[in-house]
Parts: sequence; C-alpha cells; structure tokens
Amino acid sequence: MEHDTVPPTRVMALHALAYCERLFYLEEVEEIRVADEAVYEGRALHATLEDGEGEGCFESHVLESERLGIRGKVDCLRRRDGALIPYEHKKGRSRKGTGGPEPWPSDRLQALAYGLLVRECLEGPVQEVRIRYHADNALVTLPVGEEAEREVAEAVARGNALRNSLERPPVASNEALCVRCSLAPVCLPEEERLAEDPHWDTIRLFPPDPEKASLHVVTPGAKVGRSAESLRVTLPGGEKSDHPSETIEAVILHGYSHISTQALGLCASKGIGVHWVTGGGRYLGGFASGSGGVQRKIRQFRALSSEGTCLDLARKLVRGKVTAQVRFLLRATRGARRDRSDLEDPILEMRAALSAIDRAKGPEELRGYEGGAGHAYFRALPHLILPEVPAGLRPKGRSRRPPLDPFNAVLSFNYALLYRDVLSAILTIGLEPAFGFLHRPRSSAHPLALDLMELFRVPIVDMAVLASFNRLQWNEREDFVRTGKKVWLSDSGRRKAVEIHERRLEERWKHPATGYSLSYARLIELEGRLLEKEWTGRPGLFARMALR
Repeated sequence: MEHDTVPPTRVMALHALAYCERLFYLEEVEEIRVADEAVYEGRALHATLEDGEGEGCFESHVLESERLGIRGKVDCLRRRDGALIPYEHKKGRSRKGTGGPEPWPSDRLQALAYGLLVRECLEGPVQEVRIRYHADNALVTLPVGEEAEREVAEAVARGNALRNSLERPPVASNEALCVRCSLAPVCLPEEERLAEDPHWDTIRLFPPDPEKASLHVVTPGAKVGRSAESLRVTLPGGEKSDHPSETIEAVILHGYSHISTQALGLCASKGIGVHWVTGGGRYLGGFASGSGGVQRKIRQFRALSSEGTCLDLARKLVRGKVTAQVRFLLRATRGARRDRSDLEDPILEMRAALSAIDRAKGPEELRGYEGGAGHAYFRALPHLILPEVPAGLRPKGRSRRPPLDPFNAVLSFNYALLYRDVLSAILTIGLEPAFGFLHRPRSSAHPLALDLMELFRVPIVDMAVLASFNRLQWNEREDFVRTGKKVWLSDSGRRKAVEIHERRLEERWKHPATGYSLSYARLIELEGRLLEKEWTGRPGLFARMALR
C-alpha cells in the first residue's frame, strides 16, 4: 500500500546520520530542525555559488532515486570532457590525514550519495565527486564505484531502521561533536552526561537567553494585524507599531484586544503562539501551529501511564516546590527589619510536610502534604511585607477567584502569565500538555503545565511580586479597580504587572544541578526538557532547581 512505502532519505539526512545518529533521529524522525549561524553561513555560500560562480560552468539539480532511496539537491555539477563531476562545497576546513587533506566521514557519505544520484538520474558517466573546503582551500576527490554503492546503501538501511524505532539513540560518545551541533539545546547531551557522572564538568550548550520576545497587547480595543512579515498593533486612538515576526516568540492578548485572520496566518507560518488572557488575568486558551512529534508524545504517554513513574516525578516536584517556599521565607527574614516569630510555626509545618513526602503512598496523600505546606506558606507570606507598605495594599492571606486585595490580584495575574510561559515551553518542546503526573484534569487547564509551573511560582512570581510591593511600586487608586469585595488590575496595573513579569524572566540564575547560568525564561524550557529526560535518557536532574 502507498502509505507503507518508505520515503526517500534526504542526502543531508545521511550527512547527519554519519555525524551522529541521535541528530538524524531528532531531525528526520521527530522533525526537529534548528538553523544556527553555521547553517546560515553554509546557505549563503551555496547561494553565492548558484548566483554565477564559475561563469556558467556549474549547474544545480534537485534529484531523487527510488532504487537508491535518496533525494537531494546537488550543490554544483560540472561537465568536463563528457563526464559529470558533482561538487560539494564546505565552508570549514578539511580533515588532516597522513597523505594530505581528507574528507570528514559525514561529508564523504554526503558527497558519494550525490555522485550516485547524478549518475542514475542524469544518466551520465560519474567517476568521481569533489569536496571543496573553503576555509583551507583544500580539494578532496573521491571515486564513485561499488564501495560508494555499499556505503550509501548501508547508511540508508540504518536510517530506515531508526525511523521504525520509538527510542532515541544515545548521545554521541565524542562530546566534541556536540559543541558544533545546532540541536544541542534540544538534545541536552552535556546534561545527560552530568546525570550519569555527577563529576562531569558541564559545558553550557543551552542558550542562556531566549532569542525572541513575547508581545503583550494590553490596551482594551487594540487590534493586531499583518503588515508584510510584521505584526502591526493598532491602538484605539490610531497609533500603530510594527513588530517583525522573526523577533516574536508569542503574542498574548489581554482583555478585549483583537487579532486578524491574516495575523493568525503569519503566526502559524512562523511558529508564533497566540494566547488569550482575560483582563483579570485568567488564562483562556492558546493557539500553536504544528502538532509536535508523534514519537515524543507516545513516549510521554507510556511513561506517564505508569503510576510508579508519576508518583516518583510528583515527589520530586512537590519537594522542589516546598523547599523553594521554605527557603524563600528564610531568606526574606534574614534582615533586622523583620520579626521571624510569626513565621516559626508555618515553617515548622512546611518542614514536616517535606519530611513526609517520601512516605506518601499515592498522589492523593502527596497532594495533601503539598496543600498543607501551601496553606502554611500563604499564612506566612503577608509577614514579609514591609511596614511602610500602605494598609490597603497589604494581603491577609491567599484569596483567589476572585482576589480580595491588590497583592493577590497581582499574584493571580502573574500566575496566569507564568502558566502561559510554561504552556508555551511545553508546546515548543513537543510534549503533550494534557498528560501530567500530579494535577488531575479538572478544568480546561492542562495538567502538565500546572505541574511544571509549580517549580517557578516562588522564583518567578512570588519573589518578584513581593519585591515590587516592598519597593512601593503600586498605587492603590491608579493600578486597581474594586467591584464590591473583588479587586482587579486596571489598564495601568496590567501593564505594570506585565513589565515586572517580563523583567523577571530576563534575570539570570545559576542552576544548582547543571552549574551554569541562564535566564528564567530559558530555565522554564530547560526544566521541561530535563523532565523529558526522565523517560528518554538519563534521569536525575529534573526539579533540582530549588533556591539556595
């Protein structure tokens, strides 16, 4: 049947296969591709050649062979004395051999595959292929014969075998390969080596900061439209601002703002998530293009179908959350300006919950310990507010749905922003947010997003919000609206809350397990990928980011 036919393998995929089988699997099976600076430089080199280098001597062809099981675009093809000579151009240096320049194994396989494609598809004599290394101006020539047929056939067969597997191959044994790999931030090879060897000297290959920013549309009545390859925000008064799509990670629409279908289409084509949040801060839903890797979701479903796995992950998560809460309370009361006596009983209760976590025999019991610790934490949190904060801004505890004071209004609003950040990271990683391990699917909120955000409530929201109140950044009359006992953020209040949240996401923090620093925005994605490592690689680093 047609749907059972094995698709031809891209010749570039054979290059990845020879470089690292895990790279091949991530790109070709899970369809994760990241173009870094080296890839763009290579594309620029090829474009230069295609634009006329060689004064018409070179040709470019897109070829495919069912017999060979491969397809690809030949960089350059030269005709000389009736023979065809495929050229492969590389911007880097050649491999130094005893007899002179040699090709790297991945370049060799790629060039031979192109040679076989040209010989079969263009029906011309091909005795050799050539690889030009531009960094050291080296030219390497390879014969195209029976050995080439064997090498390419074996590589195609190996690639097809990997396509039929749900398990990722292990990370490369040669760690030097990972340093130059564009997919290192997805693969996390250094983190996997650290999980296996606690003494491993980790090199940070994970980007410290996000490459793109979130676009928050806060003004009621604002409209998001499309202008060429940019998103145009038009305010009710007519003021317009353009935001290039390549700089945007997500669009967050607050309250009564709107987005056009043309803008949604641009977001879909560029992989930009679109999220809707009510004026009061409740997350409504989101849109993301693509469905994510099927293999990743199958592995996730299998792992989280195990009660034992879920309980183990939930213990790690709750331990990390409660530990962060305890340490935050202790850190915030180190100065002489605060009395610790009101915190002693809540901290004792939280420490008792911590000591009982490992004894929990099931998720319900574990959630009970978490809830008890949370109740004690929010009973203690108001005591961290400085005396000079006006009485109208001071909380009496935790109130939700609706918040009953300004502090809780900001806290709930920023928790909604955090939920959006976590959900976006989960979708970026390719996991299924409906499959969680601690929270139950009681509402439209995704359990996995609720799970993962527990690690970040204290460091990203609680600490930043408390600091903003103690710095007297809030104005009770201008930033809040009261409806009976309910308290909501005004337009200016929402802007201020968004600014506090986004500024916090930009701050750097040194991860205690990996040993390197990165922004909180990147930390969310890192923890999501470390969670996936619990069932796809070396477990052990997830939920170890507790405050010092």
